[in-house]
Amino acid sequence: MLTRKQHELLLFIHQRMKESGIPPSFDEMKEALDLASKSGIHRLITALEERGFIRRLPNRARALEVIRLPDSIAPGLNTSKKFSPSVIQGSLGRSADKPHSPSASNDDDASSGISVPVMGRIAAGVPISAIQQQTHSISVPPEMLRGGEHYALEVKGDSMIEAGILDGDTVIIRNASTATAGDIVVALVDDEEATLKRFRRKGDSIALEAANPAYETRIFGPDRVKVQGKLVGLIRSY
Repeated sequence: MLTRKQHELLLFIHQRMKESGIPPSFDEMKEALDLASKSGIHRLITALEERGFIRRLPNRARALEVIRLPDSIAPGLNTSKKFSPSVIQGSLGRSADKPHSPSASNDDDASSGISVPVMGRIAAGVPISAIQQQTHSISVPPEMLRGGEHYALEVKGDSMIEAGILDGDTVIIRNASTATAGDIVVALVDDEEATLKRFRRKGDSIALEAANPAYETRIFGPDRVKVQGKLVGLIRSY
C-alpha cells in the first residue's frame, strides 16, 4: 500500500510522462507535492522503486519509467512500455491530400510512420544560430500525432539533461507561437538565436530555464523572445 505522498508523486510522474513523454525534474516534483526539500522526493522515489511502481533508468540524469499504477486507480494497466514519441499529422512534411507516399505498398503504409521535416539543430546549451532550412525528413509513429503542424530538430548541448533531453536526441515540436509556464519550447531570441528551454514568466519578463544546474536561467524582455513551438516528444538513437 502506498502512502498519500507516494500515491501523489506516482500520479504526477505518470501524468507528466503521458503529456510530454519526459519525466518531471526533482524541483517540479518538490513543487507539485509542496515539499520543503528534494531529499523528501528522493525518499519517495526510492520507496516507489522498492515497491515496483517505477524504475530509474541508468546513465540518464533523473530519468524515470513508470512500470505500473495501483490497481485501485487503473485496474490492469501496465505502463512498462517505454515512451515512444508520437508526432501529430500536420501539413508540414506531407502531402495535403495523402498522409503516406503514393509509392509505398499497403504493408509499408501499415508499419511506416508520418514523414516530418528535420529543420536543423537547436541549442540545448551554448547559443547556436537560428533554425536552419529543412535538411532531411524522419519517419515517426502516426499514433503520436496531436493535431497541428510539426517539425523535428536535432539537439546540440546538455542544458536540458534533467528533463531527459540529451545531446544528439531529435525533438519533435508542434508549431505554436504561445506557451504556458512550464512548457519546453523552441524560443527564438532577438531573431537570431534558437534555443530549447523551459518557458517561465518573471513579472513582465520571460525566463528561459535550463534543466541543468550548470546553466543559468536567462531572462529577457517580452519583445526579445518569440515562441516557435512546443516540445511534444523525442526520438533517441542508441
